[in-house]
Amino acid sequence: MSQQLILEIEDNLHGKRLDAALSAIIDDMSRSTICELITNGKVVVEDKLITKPSFKVSSGNKVCVTIEQEQTTDIIAQDIPLNIVYEDDDVLVINKPINFVVHPGAGINQGTVMNALLYHYPESRNLDRAGIVHRLDKDTSGLMVVAKSSLAQIRLVRAISKHQVVREYEAIAEGLISSGGTIDRAIGRDLNNRTRMAVLPEGMGREAITHYRVMEQYRAHTRIKLRLETGRTHQIRVHMASIDHPLLGDSQYGGKRVKHLKGASETLDQALVNFKHQALHASHIEFTHPVTREEMSFDAPLPDDFVNIINLLKEDYLLHKEELD
Repeated sequence: MSQQLILEIEDNLHGKRLDAALSAIIDDMSRSTICELITNGKVVVEDKLITKPSFKVSSGNKVCVTIEQEQTTDIIAQDIPLNIVYEDDDVLVINKPINFVVHPGAGINQGTVMNALLYHYPESRNLDRAGIVHRLDKDTSGLMVVAKSSLAQIRLVRAISKHQVVREYEAIAEGLISSGGTIDRAIGRDLNNRTRMAVLPEGMGREAITHYRVMEQYRAHTRIKLRLETGRTHQIRVHMASIDHPLLGDSQYGGKRVKHLKGASETLDQALVNFKHQALHASHIEFTHPVTREEMSFDAPLPDDFVNIINLLKEDYLLHKEELD
């Protein structure tokens, strides 16, 4: 089975290579995969089959991309509970906890969101990736929308590709951030470590844009709200690290050494040491229902460990406020 994405080249992509333009539009697909689709005759521009990734596109071009659905026949169904926030015949919204991988891969073929979907919704085996249209990192908690029908999946993938799905996150960053801003830096595989992503020099990587604003400041940390304009792998974590404000608990991008706060309580000190995952939560999602066209909006409360660390940081700030003034 296959599905078709109908896309339109925006003004800012005029004159770009076809592979680069599609890479900028389609969040959840690598440039190498896009090149493979083009050379295999899966991309049509203005009713003309294009097989050269270097083909230059023009503003307003209509592009049809045919994507073969990923086979799930080898993925087993497992009775893993899902925290369901909303459900109807076409979509499912779940609140994913930390330590829960979304999609099998890299030696992991059990214990994932996909395994759970195949158990609770056996018909999802007929959908690409069992209806999964976007992902969260293993140790990022929060909201995900999943398609339950083919039509819903096609339209949700298209909406995500056109940046029409609003995704907001809450995070705790290392250091003091005085004001909000936008990070517009291309992201790709780290040239020195292929297991990591990194901000790459101009002309390399894929467009990545993150907007952030300050919610609260503590003594040495800042609580922030973020909105994704694109959805690259590890985007928030990489972008915040690139401006020297990595996320609390993010050993991959923030360094493994915990910064001890002078004068902090033993309780806070231990909580910081024991916070072993990035402090990042997908707190809000908005989208137009792919079938009914109703505007949908959902919020997920912060996990308990996230709330606990916030409360301890607040207490510590108030205790030392006079010293800071």
